[in-house]
Amino acid sequence: MTPADLNTRFGQPGLNFVQGAGELTYAEIDNTGGSARICLQGAHIVTWTPKSETEPVIWVSDLAKYGPGKSIRGGVPICWPWFGPHATEKAFPGHGFARTVMWQVTGSETLADGATRIKFMLAQNDQTRAQFAKACRAELVVTVGTALGVELITTNLDTEPVEIGEALHTYFRIGEIGDIRIAGLENTAYLDKVGEATRRTQSGAVTCTGEVDRVYVDTEADCVIEDARLGRRIRVAKTGSRSTVVWTPWQDKAEKMADFGPGKQNQGGWREMVCVESGNALENVVSIAPGDVHVMAVTYSVERG
Repeated sequence: MTPADLNTRFGQPGLNFVQGAGELTYAEIDNTGGSARICLQGAHIVTWTPKSETEPVIWVSDLAKYGPGKSIRGGVPICWPWFGPHATEKAFPGHGFARTVMWQVTGSETLADGATRIKFMLAQNDQTRAQFAKACRAELVVTVGTALGVELITTNLDTEPVEIGEALHTYFRIGEIGDIRIAGLENTAYLDKVGEATRRTQSGAVTCTGEVDRVYVDTEADCVIEDARLGRRIRVAKTGSRSTVVWTPWQDKAEKMADFGPGKQNQGGWREMVCVESGNALENVVSIAPGDVHVMAVTYSVERG
């Protein structure tokens, strides 16, 4: 559907569909609670800023690449139906195909509090069916307002159980990577993927003094990014998720990625972001019985004072 068709069918006060970077279609949302931009390719939330904040909460790189089949560096990429490399096929895309294929808009509404809700469904094609033969329906519900709500819904339409890995690979805008603390993962087991993969247990809050790539398992806890530089706390509250991933590439790895740009203080874009990802990975992958529905829901909000 063209942006004009989408506006006719799904347009709401504060919700407008446009063609933008990379000749892709975006949902532009601006209401009394916040603003956001969502790319229909990947149902990818590119950025979100509540009206209470001068800086975005969801970060996107200044050098992000936009175009058909390209994953956007930043925002909220959807990892589905597997997380990380495919278990058996090295040629399949890391983190699955959901973030680089088209999603269809299936509904929209303005809520009583002024928030905007928009619904998407992943559009299957021959390539996705070749990589994931199970009959499943993937849907995303995004609610934009003073908080940002995201629900990733998987329905098993097959006659056999299906196993999926998933994550919302969310990039957060922070003041300085060395100044933040991430609370909520204390005493939680994790796989440390920097260097030789090792199992460890988190002691105290998570801090970053170098590359961090950790998959925390068996945790349903809220995470709070305590940001001293910007004077705010970002709360990540989740249900239906048993894994949390924390990632920052640090300088050496970021410099090898063409889509990480310089930050506002010319420190490097990687210094102004951190990923705290809600998902189900490793031993927390989800088995869905025939006809059943699995919902992973995350709410992002900002706290001050």
